[in-house]
Amino acid sequence: MYKKVKMAAMGAGLVLLMMLPDLAAAQTVRELPTSRMFRLGEGMVRIAEPGEIADTLSLWGDVTAPGRYIVPRGTTVPELISYARGPISLRTGETTLDWSQVRLEIAISRFNAESGIEEVFNFRYRYNEPLPVELREFQLRSDDMVSLQVRRRPIFKDYVEVAAPAVTLLLSIILIYDRFR
Repeated sequence: MYKKVKMAAMGAGLVLLMMLPDLAAAQTVRELPTSRMFRLGEGMVRIAEPGEIADTLSLWGDVTAPGRYIVPRGTTVPELISYARGPISLRTGETTLDWSQVRLEIAISRFNAESGIEEVFNFRYRYNEPLPVELREFQLRSDDMVSLQVRRRPIFKDYVEVAAPAVTLLLSIILIYDRFR
């Protein structure tokens, strides 16, 4: 009796093993929910759905996920920055950034084929102020290069980091001079 049960289980396992490719094919045919954002490779992110009219833009600088983005045509600068998960937070173990003191600088570089000149559009605004209307209404085009830079007012720690190496060098020279004198 035990042998019959064992043989039946092995037979069922063999049938299941033979059906696995069919089950896998059935899953690919069924429509599964897809994400609007997925990485195509290192630094390349697709936001636009396949077959959708899209622009390819580069986003670099102080953003969480810089790279080349394939986005739906008509994407605005704030949307593009949102796709990159926003500006970096600039947090360290010693300092937490005061966002009210942060200024964002956005430069959009575009090649003008008619004149053969690279045009640059600059936008600056404080993080706690409303987005400038010119930036919100700016029309991105394919092959635009957007760079974002986060600026903040220097704090005491920044001054120390700049001055400390110079002071250390000066004291080292004085100590060496004193030893050889």
